[in-house]
Amino acid sequence: MHSASTTKLAQRETGDNSAAWNSLNQDIISCTACERLTAYCDEIATTKRRAYRDQEYWGKPVPNFGDFKARLLIVGLAPGAHGANRTGRMFTGDRSGDWLFRALAKAGFANQATSYANEDGLQLVDCAITNACHCAPPQNKPLKEEIENCRLWLARTFSLIPATVILALGGLAWRQILDYADSEGWHSGRRPKFGHGAMVQLAESRTLIGSYHPSQQNTFTGRLTEEMFDAVFAKVNEILNNV
Repeated sequence: MHSASTTKLAQRETGDNSAAWNSLNQDIISCTACERLTAYCDEIATTKRRAYRDQEYWGKPVPNFGDFKARLLIVGLAPGAHGANRTGRMFTGDRSGDWLFRALAKAGFANQATSYANEDGLQLVDCAITNACHCAPPQNKPLKEEIENCRLWLARTFSLIPATVILALGGLAWRQILDYADSEGWHSGRRPKFGHGAMVQLAESRTLIGSYHPSQQNTFTGRLTEEMFDAVFAKVNEILNNV
């Protein structure tokens, strides 16, 4: 009997954009377009949180993570100051990541449910993760111009990944995806409203799905429950299994 992850490995598209994927990630890491964010990431990496004072912080833009042949592309908001900005990997080392990777593993998109360090053995399957903003922002709130600066990386990510389903974690990611979709002619007409479980059919058989972000603000208050989050990934699997 094959696991969900094994099945997805067999379903991945052929073709190798690995060089372009690696080049994109190196360009992201090298970016210094936003002076405020560059300074903040460096400051956090220097001062550190007491619990992590013996660790070396990443302190730079966080690259994309996952399978460059993925049919599922997840778009988040920005790295956490003491999460991905510390570990150097998307959603790694904080509670949001605990929620995300538990759900991904349950749905067959990850080989394990935990994510605590860059070299902990975690692999995504048929899934990739990017952010609307690749640098940790003060108060978790990137400025409009900082989001605009990062739009280049989102566009290049979309151009490389043959995603059938695009999952927006939060309203900001939803808006950025639709901005890109409009610019590429994937979507036209009235702008769909963000909501948990909201779905939009885009051009070329792509589907955009919205989910509340697994931030502590949402999970601690019960706005997002594990059942709600799992239901989103069940819908993703339903779509991919019928392509």
